[in-house]
Amino acid sequence: METPNKQKSETKQETTSTDSDLYSTIDSSTLASNNNNNNSNNMPFDKKDFTRVQSGFEVQSKSPLLSNEDSTTDNEDITRDDINETQPNHDTSNENIQIKLPVDDEDDTSVLMTFHNTKPSPLIIVLTIISSISGFMFGYDTGYISSALVAIGTDLDGKRLTYGEKEIITAATSLGALITALMAGLCADFFGRKPTIMSSNAMFLIGAALQCAAKTFWVMAVGRFIMGFGIGIGSLVSPLFISEISPSRFRGRLTVINCLCITGGQLVAYGCGAGLTHVHNGWRILVGLSLIPAAIQFFVFFWLPDTPRYYIMKGKLDKACAVLKRTHLDSTDELIEDKVAELARLNSQIPGKTILHQTWNAIKEVHSVPSNLRALVIACGLQGIQQFTGFNSLMYFSSTIFETVGFNDSTAVSIVVAGTNFIFTVIAFFIIDKAGRRLMLLLAIPGMMVSLILCAIAFHFLGVKFDGGHDAVVETTGITGWGILVIVGMILYVATYAIGIGNVPWQQSELFPQQVRGIGTSYATAVNWAGSLVISSTFLTMLQNITPPGTFALFAALCAVSWVFTFFCYPELSGLELEETKQLLTGGFNIKASKILAKKRKKHVDVERQVKASHEIVHHVSQEQV
Repeated sequence: METPNKQKSETKQETTSTDSDLYSTIDSSTLASNNNNNNSNNMPFDKKDFTRVQSGFEVQSKSPLLSNEDSTTDNEDITRDDINETQPNHDTSNENIQIKLPVDDEDDTSVLMTFHNTKPSPLIIVLTIISSISGFMFGYDTGYISSALVAIGTDLDGKRLTYGEKEIITAATSLGALITALMAGLCADFFGRKPTIMSSNAMFLIGAALQCAAKTFWVMAVGRFIMGFGIGIGSLVSPLFISEISPSRFRGRLTVINCLCITGGQLVAYGCGAGLTHVHNGWRILVGLSLIPAAIQFFVFFWLPDTPRYYIMKGKLDKACAVLKRTHLDSTDELIEDKVAELARLNSQIPGKTILHQTWNAIKEVHSVPSNLRALVIACGLQGIQQFTGFNSLMYFSSTIFETVGFNDSTAVSIVVAGTNFIFTVIAFFIIDKAGRRLMLLLAIPGMMVSLILCAIAFHFLGVKFDGGHDAVVETTGITGWGILVIVGMILYVATYAIGIGNVPWQQSELFPQQVRGIGTSYATAVNWAGSLVISSTFLTMLQNITPPGTFALFAALCAVSWVFTFFCYPELSGLELEETKQLLTGGFNIKASKILAKKRKKHVDVERQVKASHEIVHHVSQEQV
């Protein structure tokens, strides 16, 4: 357990390096008096002014954020002070925690925190869908290569691909994605979120064209490598783009739309692969179809804006106001203009006169500021879990696996697996903001582990061995009960994966404050692609050297380790604003406090809905009387 002195040191370090001038420290008596005395920094709160509702909570505790007593306190009268975010400041003399009350408790996210959004605006929906095409391309790549590796036959160099060549073709995309993932966050800050995504389209188009025309193994591998550049950029910037335009109440679900497009892309790829299985050079057509979504996203983005945060970073305040007026329809023009001006002031306080200086300071802050470092550990840890529990390798080689256990139409069987992934991602879309990220992970990861154990047992009794060349040696022939158990195990594995670790890691943008969000998400996405590179380039080799039962048992063991990491290190972030995470991670991972904060935020959201509903009734009655 961390001592109060250590927590105090960390709190001091963070506020000094970022936004110390935004906070005023007050004790509980001062807080009580502030409820009756408003100043220029604490505007009066009117329950009728829905556009200025700011969901939040009071914090008085000996723990870093909340005590059990505070969690059971119900405040029925909501005031402006009642809903201001707070941060602890430890008094080591008597261990009484003073409340650190932000004058404006966010940097970039105070816009969304003060806006009341009954539903996402049409522009938010359009931006989310178009941005999520990057996810569709990511998923389509995962799906089509599984079918193509089976269908290529002797089309490359006039001979069948070895397992080593299949691994290189598959891993080439992961290597390209790893390289660009390291730079994509910085490019998004320097050039903009929208232009960076559009550059990924160009790389995707070039890579797909090379694969369609490939006559040799190495041209195919180079095409996959270049396509990886585009996928690496899109996999990072698309969730970042969505997070920055999304109201906090809908951020989880809107980000899941990107994941839904990933699984949808996989399903479409498997379906097209099954339909083109017996078509001459059908795999080339399958690759060529990937040109369509890349071209659509590239041209449609010409007519759409970038995120308000990027415009504010570049000093384009008029553009930021224009976008916010279209994304927050329930807010007044005056409120939007005031908040943009405030955000511009806060943005000017980010250390560094140029973008290069700010980037260097961000790199230092993400490692030196304790809350940022904890956020980095969580984000990188979750992305590592997503890869090292084996999912993408199973998807890349699913057709090969099903062919091995006796299913002649292995591509068609893969459609069932991809369909399961899509269906359970839809379920995740509806529950992620209600059930919470942490609970979904803690329930889903054990399900993944059990499913992998079933597959390991089934492969043991199937007696499958890989000879190190082109083929697998199977002691039994045809479809058996153990082969069916492999299918059942993989379907259960995919279902539990989709409901948890398949979606939650891509919420990574909510872990980092604005000044380190680009570099933090770059690190995390790079870990994802590094894991994909390692696993995809060694999966078939592991099947040969440690046997299929050993491979699946290894992934099951990694699931167990992943559950322990999640239990101790991943707090509940549902309903919290982007910058509230920074305060939450001050002094520790604060798992218990995070669950209390999430419940309190949900309570205030419910109050907003009730008050709004009552005003709608009053308005309706007054209209009838008129």
